[in-house]
Amino acid sequence: MTLAEAASLEWLEAWKIPLGAVMRDFVDWLTTNFAAGFDALALALESIIDALLWVLQTPPTIVVIAVIVALSWVMRRSWGFTAFTTFGLLLIVNQGYWEETTETLALVLASASVCMGLGVPLGIAAARRPWLHRAMEPVLDLMQTIPTFVYLIPALILFGLGMVPGLIATVIFAIPAPIRLTHLGITSTPVALIEAGRAFGATPRQLLWKVELPSAAPQIMAGLTQTIMLSLSMVVIAALVGADGLGVPTLRALNSVNIGMGFEVGIAIVLVAIIFDRMFKRKGG
Repeated sequence: MTLAEAASLEWLEAWKIPLGAVMRDFVDWLTTNFAAGFDALALALESIIDALLWVLQTPPTIVVIAVIVALSWVMRRSWGFTAFTTFGLLLIVNQGYWEETTETLALVLASASVCMGLGVPLGIAAARRPWLHRAMEPVLDLMQTIPTFVYLIPALILFGLGMVPGLIATVIFAIPAPIRLTHLGITSTPVALIEAGRAFGATPRQLLWKVELPSAAPQIMAGLTQTIMLSLSMVVIAALVGADGLGVPTLRALNSVNIGMGFEVGIAIVLVAIIFDRMFKRKGG
């Protein structure tokens, strides 16, 4: 080998590490040995989405809008925000995207439920066990930075087309937010509060429920709003694997270069994002 060949590093390609082949074989092994398990998981997730769709689409549209508007008032106690919520939802209906909006909401609510249900306990566990946090950090970095299409391929193979692979991809993309923010909230609990709790004889469980979680509530709610926003940012990606919702007309507008339709769908997505972000954001935040 000449000095020039060594300097070019072309020889390194001959010793390529088979990362892609290993991952392909791993997915094939999962498909072969755990097909029944993935089918059961897909059925469970699809049932959750169908239940949410039934709740959002079975009642008259005006009833669903009234419930969301009432929830916006309960959560914020602001006439201005309540009026904005009413106007935003009625504008979506006016533009003809209410059905797609409910489908997107079902996907977002399902993903937020899964992310918070898994992310908050994992964040608490990571806060209590520094070694677990160190082990989770590179995994969370990978989940947030790897291109979505990379893990969308195995999701398609394992779960097929439909809402489920879109939900799986959304959860993978969004779950680092509640994990990290819950960990931040728990570890940021003032030492004086923890010492006061221990002085009064609180057990570790009582410290968690009565001291640490109330102190971490702002960060946990921030994790929820971040999860909702990240989930909404995935609607187009989910549409690529057969998920219904606002991503479908977005792709249709892109394929036909329809500026008007793209703007209408974009406004609908923005309105949903603003409404639910403000609804669950902590007052004063």
